[in-house]
Amino acid sequence: MNSIYFFEELWKQYTAKTPSAQKVKSLFEAKGDSVVNDHIAIRTFNDPRIDIDVIAQPFLKMGYEPKGEYNFEAKKLFARHFEHKSNPSAPKIFISQLLLEEFSIDLQACIRNILNEVDQSLYLSEDLILKGRVWSTPSFKTYQFLLEESEYAAWMYVNGFCSNHFTVDVNKLDSFNNLPGVNEFLKSNGFEINSSGGEIKGTKELLLQQSSILADTIEVDFEEGIEKITTCYYEFSYRYPQENGTLFTGFVANSADKIFESTDMKMQKTM
Repeated sequence: MNSIYFFEELWKQYTAKTPSAQKVKSLFEAKGDSVVNDHIAIRTFNDPRIDIDVIAQPFLKMGYEPKGEYNFEAKKLFARHFEHKSNPSAPKIFISQLLLEEFSIDLQACIRNILNEVDQSLYLSEDLILKGRVWSTPSFKTYQFLLEESEYAAWMYVNGFCSNHFTVDVNKLDSFNNLPGVNEFLKSNGFEINSSGGEIKGTKELLLQQSSILADTIEVDFEEGIEKITTCYYEFSYRYPQENGTLFTGFVANSADKIFESTDMKMQKTM
């Protein structure tokens, strides 16, 4: 698959669900900044038909290789990030998966039934991550059931396969040289920052700082009618140099744990 088309299509689908991302990008560009993407995040389940190994296939063919691994015990997630072998400017890929066996038998059965209803050949598609929700119209009752145990599972059920977020590489902005300045700029333009664990996740000592705006909400057609549900969000990262002088390229699990909450419907209600 053509990598340029693949990433352009990911961005196109992402901004269709996340108009705030395009608005933020335009704000930076209006200041004369070129917006470079640090990483793209993708969500899935650890069912062998659609787990990290499956979702990573098109990226591996593009020249990516696996790097760091991350465990999120509270949210029952595992993640791995990938970097391009020869192009350090290529966006990093961060793929997480829900560990289904750590949830109730009922949730496991629910997800298995959802995945079983799909033409199984779809899961073999090289462009699976571009296909969105491949199962039938969601049930709001099912969404609420999943939400009781896992916001991540409920989000995945409604949104399907897509980019969960893109990330502005703050190091490459000309108008800003730190994350606090970016956050203040965003707030002054009417955007709400995810404050779970503080507006800035991470520290200079950890070599990575991250922040994000809250996910957009869109009207979704459920079997029972239309409801507003969170979609995706825009993230911002600032990386610090390691002892050898090169910028840190990994991730910090505790920070990412709080970033995940940008899609939480509870955040939308309390902010």
